[in-house]
Amino acid sequence: MTRQTIDSASGWRHLNKVRWLTLVLVFALLIILPFFHVYQTYVAAHAYDLLAPGERKLYDIIETLTAPFVDDPSRDLDVIKGNTWSGRLFGVKMSDPLAVAGQMAAGRNVYNPFLLTALFPVVATLIFGRFFCGWLCPANLLYELNTNLRILLGRFGVRTGRRCLDPKLKYIVLGVGLLICGISGSVLVAAVYPPAILGRELYYAVAQRGMGVGALFFVATVLFDLLVARRGFCRYLCPGGALYSLLGRFRVLRIQRNVVTCNDCTKCNSVCEFGLNPLRDDFGQECNNCTACIAVCPVDALGFRWRITDTPNQGPGHESPRYRRDHKDKRQVFGNANSKA
Repeated sequence: MTRQTIDSASGWRHLNKVRWLTLVLVFALLIILPFFHVYQTYVAAHAYDLLAPGERKLYDIIETLTAPFVDDPSRDLDVIKGNTWSGRLFGVKMSDPLAVAGQMAAGRNVYNPFLLTALFPVVATLIFGRFFCGWLCPANLLYELNTNLRILLGRFGVRTGRRCLDPKLKYIVLGVGLLICGISGSVLVAAVYPPAILGRELYYAVAQRGMGVGALFFVATVLFDLLVARRGFCRYLCPGGALYSLLGRFRVLRIQRNVVTCNDCTKCNSVCEFGLNPLRDDFGQECNNCTACIAVCPVDALGFRWRITDTPNQGPGHESPRYRRDHKDKRQVFGNANSKA
């Protein structure tokens, strides 16, 4: 392996830091945008004198922060609107594919303008795989922090849930959820989808100073991950995760192991929250390209490659003790055969 290739592979490990920054920014936007919406409502009402003291304070703070950047709050602050369920980004409307699927099931028809709002997320998933789950899902930030809590509790001898369920369960949840949408005529699947729940509940907390039952459901998913199965909801029950996994099956950007530099240290398997097996090239459609395995690899044996399928199992890493031992024995046998000849 050339030095240039090694340097290129080592650069991938920093993507995990970028991913964490992206998750923080998305979560921060979900908190900030409701404040902007409330401020826009106050501006449109032209009733500053009628606002309560707390509302006036909020008005003054946001006006001070935004005044250098906007001339018309009702227009300029609409550059980013909504949440990760459905929203608008610089004038482009985008929706979660599950939002579109749920709406079509509930309405029992196809509304083309709304269908097109899922075009960019679908195309991006076909290229990058289940990237929304790893890079943009606001719930993922909290779930990964919850994983760190699991590790901390483990150091103090507290046992956490380690059950393994069937990943196919989430596909059943997706199918049943869409069926219920069709029967009820309502997009009820949003009630059990963490990104939609967080966006909704954070808005309630800011605009209505309270939260709904969705907050309790989300806390239940966190406890499920902590007490029953590691990343249990995402791996086994999330309807959106199921849909993204189905689309991600056909992704063209995949993580690939360089068997020549791999030393079989198993760190990649240990850090994978979805229970995949990077050590033996088993990523599959569940991989969300989070790059955690790339970041922990001590020999930079993992990186991204353009492939439409995973690389078949390449066997032990060439720098592993097992591989060296086996090939040392083969060389000895081959050498003895040559000496006899």
